[in-house]
Amino acid sequence: MTTPKQFLVQAAARNNAEWCAAMTRSHGLAGEFGAHAWAAPSRTPLYYPDAVTLAPGADPAALVSRIDTATPDASVKDSFADLDLTEAGFQVLFEAQWIHRPAGAPALAPDLSWNVADDPDALRAWALAWDDGDGHADLFRPELLDAPGTFVLAGRSADSRVVAGAVASRSDQVVGISNVFALDGGPDAAWPVVLDAVHRLFPSSPLVGYERGEDLEAAVRHGFEPVGPLRVWMHGR
Repeated sequence: MTTPKQFLVQAAARNNAEWCAAMTRSHGLAGEFGAHAWAAPSRTPLYYPDAVTLAPGADPAALVSRIDTATPDASVKDSFADLDLTEAGFQVLFEAQWIHRPAGAPALAPDLSWNVADDPDALRAWALAWDDGDGHADLFRPELLDAPGTFVLAGRSADSRVVAGAVASRSDQVVGISNVFALDGGPDAAWPVVLDAVHRLFPSSPLVGYERGEDLEAAVRHGFEPVGPLRVWMHGR
């Protein structure tokens, strides 16, 4: 029997896999959904896993056979924290928690206006703010704008600069939130505007995502609850 939290974890894992698939497609790469996992046979973009499990009890050998472990830093998102990939040469990169927030307005009114970055120039401005000088803004390519269900949310200052934001990924049952950032004030500054945006766009949809450490603590302060653990494994570390 599936408990409410198990259902939420499975919905969050599927949503996250769909977001990873969209990002991978925007880089001209292909992935495939199977019964137990989504996986890409070629190395995926920076920060994005080569496989995401969709159900508990995935077979480790079968999963690893679907990705490229010859190229350095292949990774697997173990959505249910139930795999042991050490024999295949993986080590745990980090552990985190899936999070859930019921549909509803944010508790705090946002200080920033917002819009959806829906053209290449707006996406570039968002990516440069998200990157904040680290040199990875090109991760977000214009092809991402063609991904159904993907909404890049830009929080703007009074002079229209992008200073906060996130990505919202809509799937059948939930809306996934990822890439939450604010140039000043961290996630506590970002969450009110992000939650206002997703409430206006998807007023009846529950929200999911995953966070860890101080970012998890911030999400909890803004109405999320942890619903289950996940692990990210990296090959050769």
